[in-house]
Amino acid sequence: MLLIGNGGDTPNGSGGMIPSTAPPFAMTRWVAQTHLNYVSVTPYNWTASTISGFQGTRQPAIWMGESGPVVVVPGVTEMDNSDIKTTFEERGLKKSQGSETITPAYYSVVLDDGQGGGILVEQSATSRVGHLRFTFTNPSSKPYILLESSRPSILTSTPTNVSYPHGTVSLHVSPNSYGQVQEICGSNSERQDSIITPTSTLPYVSNFAGYYCARFSTSSTASTSYGTIQNSTIYPLSTSAEGPLLSAYAHFPPQSVVDVRIGTSFISIDQARKNIDAEIPDGTTLEQTVEGTKAKWVEKLDMFEVEGANEEQKEIFFTGIAHALQYPYEQHEQGRYYSGYDGKIHEGESYTGYSIWDTYRAEWAFLILFAPERLQGMITSMLADYTQGGWLPMWKNVVETNIMVATHADSLIAEAVVKGVTGFDTELAWEAVWKDATVPPKEDFTTSYFDREENVDYEVRAGLSSSYAQKGWVADDIHSESASRTLDYAYDDYAAYKLASALGKPSNIMDFLLERSLRAPFTIFNPDTGFMEARNADGTWAGEDHGWTEGDKWAYSFDVVHDIPGLIEKRGGNESFVRSLDEHFDGGHNDHTNEPSHHIPYLYALAGAAYKTQLRVREIAQMNYNNTPNGLSGNEDCGQMSAWYIFSAMGFYPVNPVSGEYIVGSPFFDKITIHLPPRPGHKGDKWRKLTITALGAPTKPYIKSLTINGRRVDVPVIRHEDIMDGGEVVFEMSERVEQWGNTNFSEQQALMGGEETHEPVVADSIWATQHVEL
Repeated sequence: MLLIGNGGDTPNGSGGMIPSTAPPFAMTRWVAQTHLNYVSVTPYNWTASTISGFQGTRQPAIWMGESGPVVVVPGVTEMDNSDIKTTFEERGLKKSQGSETITPAYYSVVLDDGQGGGILVEQSATSRVGHLRFTFTNPSSKPYILLESSRPSILTSTPTNVSYPHGTVSLHVSPNSYGQVQEICGSNSERQDSIITPTSTLPYVSNFAGYYCARFSTSSTASTSYGTIQNSTIYPLSTSAEGPLLSAYAHFPPQSVVDVRIGTSFISIDQARKNIDAEIPDGTTLEQTVEGTKAKWVEKLDMFEVEGANEEQKEIFFTGIAHALQYPYEQHEQGRYYSGYDGKIHEGESYTGYSIWDTYRAEWAFLILFAPERLQGMITSMLADYTQGGWLPMWKNVVETNIMVATHADSLIAEAVVKGVTGFDTELAWEAVWKDATVPPKEDFTTSYFDREENVDYEVRAGLSSSYAQKGWVADDIHSESASRTLDYAYDDYAAYKLASALGKPSNIMDFLLERSLRAPFTIFNPDTGFMEARNADGTWAGEDHGWTEGDKWAYSFDVVHDIPGLIEKRGGNESFVRSLDEHFDGGHNDHTNEPSHHIPYLYALAGAAYKTQLRVREIAQMNYNNTPNGLSGNEDCGQMSAWYIFSAMGFYPVNPVSGEYIVGSPFFDKITIHLPPRPGHKGDKWRKLTITALGAPTKPYIKSLTINGRRVDVPVIRHEDIMDGGEVVFEMSERVEQWGNTNFSEQQALMGGEETHEPVVADSIWATQHVEL
C-alpha cells in the first residue's frame, strides 16, 4: 500500500511520501506528476484527478527541494495540428477512475487523451534509468512524447518565489529517410535548496546539473516530426536549444506503442547513456525491467515473515519497510560520482538524502540490521563529504543544507562501530567526529543559524565556542534553537566518547567527552519548574517556549537518552519520573508527528514501570499509523517514522542508539521471523534467522517473561549482540500486568484492577540489579 503517507491536509499533516517506482536506495525515483513539487509539496498526491507527466525525482522529503528533475509527458494533437501543450496546467490529462496500479516495481494508469481516446502509461525503473511504455489508442490523433528539460522552479515554500533554471536539449534523429527521433537528451541546473547551501561550498556546486537521455523505440517505421519548445514557442525540426523553460518533442503515428528508457545522471549526458546501457540495455522489455526491480524488493521484503497480524497491520508493516529502504539514496554511477563539495568527479560510492537529525534515532539502526551491505558505502560517502567539504553531513541534499541542528553523523558512525560495522577508515572517521566536537563554525559569536538561514557557512555545532564549551549550554540570545542544541550536542559528545572508547583513544580525550556529555544537559534543567529551559549567555532563563526544534519543553525534558539514570534522579526518582511521564501523555503533550517524542514511551520501562511502556507504545501505533493515504501522522522523514513502527512491532527500540542496546516495549504480533542478510567484512557470514515469538500478542499487551536463546532476561533491555547473529527471542505475553520489569508490583496490580498473586521480585530500580548502559 504505497499510498500510505501520501495524504494529509497540510505538509506537516502528511507523511510526505510518494508511490514511486524504483528499487531500494534508487538515485532517481519515478512518479506520476500531479503537482509542481517544491519545498512543502511533493510531485504526486492521490487526490488529484489529472496527471501532467511522469517525473524522475530526487526530492528526498516533503520539506526538501528537488534537484535536476526530468519530466516525460505524453499527449496527442489533431492530425493537422502540431499545437503541443507544455505548461504544467495545460498538459494535464484526466486519470481514468480506478485505473491506477501501484507497486514499487510497476505503475500503470489510463489517461483520457482529451480527444476521445486513451493513453495507457506503464512505468518501471532501475536506480538511474526510468522505463516507460505509452500505448496510444486513438486512431484519429497524432501522439507525441515531450521531454521537459527546464521548468519554472519554486524556491523556499512560497509558490510566488519562482526561478528559471538554465536547461539544454538536443535531439538525435536517425540518418535514414524516416527521420525518426532516436534520443532526446538534455540537462538543467535546478537545485531548489541552492539558497541554503553553505557559502564556502556554493562556488563549487555552481556547476551542478541533472542530466538525462531518453532513448525511444517503436514498432512503427513511419516518419515523425519533432522539434524544440522554449517558453511555449514551438520550433519544428529544431534539434538543439538552451535556456529556461525548455522542452523537446517527438511525434509518432496514430495508435503507436512507444517505449522510452530515460537514463539520468549527475555527471554528464554521456554518463546518462552509459547508465541506460548498463541498467536497461537495448532489447530489454518493460516486463524484464519490472521483474528485475521486483526481485530487488522481494529480496528485502521476504526477509520478514509476520504471523498474527491482520491485513491492515501487514500493509503498515511492509510499507514501512519499503519506506525505510529508500534513504539515503545512491549518488554514484558505475563507480563514479559527482561531488558538489569540490565540483569534481570522483571514484567510489556516494549517497545523498541524509536526514540525520531524524534518522539517527532508529532508521540507522534499521539499516545496520537489515541493509548491512550498504553501510560501508554510506559511511565512506559521509567521510568523502568531510574530506571534500570539510565537515560530516547534517542534512545532505546533493550537498549540505544546514537543515536541523547538531552533528548526529557522530552518532551514525559511533553506532556503526559499536555494532561491528567494518570496511571504512575509522581513523578518518575519528578525525571528522573530533572536529565536530571541538571546532566551532565560522562567526560563531554573531550568527544565529536559524532554520534555513541563507548566506551563512556550515552550521555544525553553532554555539560551541560562544557558550557551550565554557558553560555547558548554547546561549539563546545568540543562537536559534538553543535548548535543543544543548541537549543534542551533549548526546553527540557521548557518541564521540563511545567512538573514542571503541577505537582506544587516550583516556583524557574520553574523560573530556564523557564529562561534558553528562554535565551539559542539566545546565538547562530549571529546578523551579522541573523542565528543561533555554538559557541566555549570562545564565538567565530565556523562557519555557524558547529554543526548541520541532518540540517543546515537554518532549525535550525527557531528551537525555544517554543518561536516563541522571535524568530520573533530577526529576525526583522513579515514582516522580513516572508521574511526569503520565502528565506528558495524559496532558496530550506527546507529539509523535515529530521525532523528539519517539523514544519517550520507552522511558517508563527504565523507571520500573514497563507495563506503561507496553500500553503507550501500542496506543501510539494505533493512533499514528494506518493503511490509508493519511496513514502517517507526521512526515516520514526519510524512514524514521516507519523505523519506529517496525522496531516497536518487533518489541524493542533503540532509545540510545550508540549504547548497542534496545529497550523492550510490547511486540505487536504472534511471531516475526527475520532472515538477517550477510554482513560485509564478517568472514564466512551467512543469512541468519532471528525469530521473535510472542504468542497471543495481538490481544495480550503485557509481558510476563522474556528469554533470548534460552537465557532468562529480567530487565527490559536487549543487547545488539544478543540478536546480531540471529537467534530466538521469546516473549511470554499476558492479558494483565505482570511483575516483569515493574517495581511496586502490588500497587500496579491494584491500579489495573487485577489481583495480586505474587510478591514483587524486581528490585526498586533496574539499575540496582543490573548495569544497563544507556
